This record gives sequence, structure tokens and C-alpha cells, in this order.
Amino acid sequence: MNTLGLYIPGDGVLYRLRARTKLAGLLVVCVVVIALADPRVSVGLLLAAVLLYPAVGLPFKRVLGVLRTLWPFLLAIGVFQGLFGDPLTGVRLCSQLLALVLLANAVTLTTRVREMLDLFERLARPLGRFGVSSERVALVLALTIRSIPMVAAAWRAAVEGYRARGLSGRPHLLVTPLIVQLFRMAEATGEALVARGIDEDARP
Repeated sequence: MNTLGLYIPGDGVLYRLRARTKLAGLLVVCVVVIALADPRVSVGLLLAAVLLYPAVGLPFKRVLGVLRTLWPFLLAIGVFQGLFGDPLTGVRLCSQLLALVLLANAVTLTTRVREMLDLFERLARPLGRFGVSSERVALVLALTIRSIPMVAAAWRAAVEGYRARGLSGRPHLLVTPLIVQLFRMAEATGEALVARGIDEDARP
């Protein structure tokens, strides 16, 4: 089992692309859609991102999962722009955010962690002349990717517990269980790294 990432086995066209190709394409799309700053382009990109999932063999529930995680931020942006700014700007920003997160998630879901780590390590090799370990840079980036779904999972667990105890109307009570969940996940990750001998070379 792939314990560090979100990779879903498959054979769609996106799976056959190299990690560097997918990340480069994602970067180009980000730059273009932000530079154009056109609501029509952003909405079109969002539609394309949604259709990409079934097209490459990814379950549509993953799209719903991203939407479930981002909806508070999308709502806040939409309300703020509707009240104090331009509604079209709100549409553009919300569609941009959701589309780019969906595309980034699709890259993660279709790329093996080992391939991603190898790419990060190669990109970080020039930093070796400054005493930076490319292996550690790759590990940090991989853990950063993994932390996104970990936080989302911790939030869902906290919300489910909040609702099960009938604590509606007191959202501040979500903070403690969320922090506890995150600490538990961080501790489990740390134990896994120690078990694999990470940082053994730093020990006296």
C-alpha cells in the first residue's frame, strides 16, 4: 500500500505522462489562467478540470471531496466580492481556485510517490553545492503534499464527532479535537520516519 501519498492505480492518459510533464503543464496552466484574469477562461478551466477526472479514470467522488474541503473558502470569497467588490471577480477567483486545486489533485492521484520524490530530488540537486540535501528536500515536499489530505481528514473527523455529540451552534469546540487529530497524525508520521532510519546520520 502507498502510505505516503494518494496515488490511485489506473491506466488513463494522465497516468502515462511523466511527473515532470504533469507538473510543468500544471505550472503553465496556473500562469496562463491567472495572467488572463478572465472569468470565462476560469469557468472553462473549471469545467475542463471536472471533466478530466472521469476522462482519465479517476472517481468523481474525488471532485466532490475537493469541493467539500474548499467550500468554506469559496463561500467567503464569493460573499466578500459580492458585497464589497465585483461579482465577476468573485466568480473568477472561486473558479480559478477550485479548478487549480482539482488539477493539482489529479496530478497527485495519478503520480506514484516514488516518481514524485525522484523528480523533487533531481530538481533539488543543484542546491547540493550550498550544503542542502536533495533527499531531505524531496522528503519535505512529499510530506507537504501528504499533509493536505491529512488536514482535510482531521477536519472531517472533528466535524463528524462534533455533530455526533449534538454540539451545533458552538463551532469553537471543533478546535481542540482538530488539533488532537493533527498531533496524532504528526506523531504517527514521525514514528514512521524514525522506523525507516531518517536522520540516523545526524546522530552522534
